[in-house]
Amino acid sequence: MDFFESKESLTSMEWILRAIVSFVFLLLAAKFMGQRSISQLRFLDFIIALTLGNIIAHPLSDEKLGLKGSMITTIVLVVLYIAATWLSLKWPFFKRYLDPSPVTLVKNGLIQFHNLSKARISIDFLFSELRKEKVEDIQKVALAVWEPGGTISVFMDTPYQPVTPADMKLETKPFTISRPIIVDGVIDMSLLQDMGKDVDWLHSQIASVHTNIHDVMLATVENENVQVCSVPKK
Repeated sequence: MDFFESKESLTSMEWILRAIVSFVFLLLAAKFMGQRSISQLRFLDFIIALTLGNIIAHPLSDEKLGLKGSMITTIVLVVLYIAATWLSLKWPFFKRYLDPSPVTLVKNGLIQFHNLSKARISIDFLFSELRKEKVEDIQKVALAVWEPGGTISVFMDTPYQPVTPADMKLETKPFTISRPIIVDGVIDMSLLQDMGKDVDWLHSQIASVHTNIHDVMLATVENENVQVCSVPKK
């Protein structure tokens, strides 16, 4: 465990061990912080990501810095991150500081120039984001807001919104989704259990292709209908 401590020099194996331990430790820390910290970088998430990256990076490049101190500091920061997230749910003032309210950029087809300065974005950037949403005429936009996560939410005015089956009062089929149930010959047992089915049922569903489950590269299921998508050629 000498690779944990600061030393004048580290052997190649000690560098490898230090990298492996840091990698696993960061995986555990990220998992402990939750999905939000990796799905969107808001103010608090950006600060914690920037800080943790620097703390762990230094011992991986400087043998004179011990790994133990960096890990202790990381644990403290993770606890503080979780505490700050919890407090933001309890204290509205703290929440507004960490996650400020959305800023209106376009309203009824008119650009809110004073809010562009508040959000610190340019008109060119605004139009670039509108083009990503397939908006060719800003006057068709009923509302566009700058979200705390750094994205722009765009809502088209009602005359320019796509017509849906509900608008046409048409009958529709229930929503379904195709999900992979076999990948590289391995069955997704949790999906099978959610469906209330067993392996024998799955065998019967793919019997028509005359193949073994372990030979199936990909099979999907939709409304209890199993479709074998890929079987390796013999």
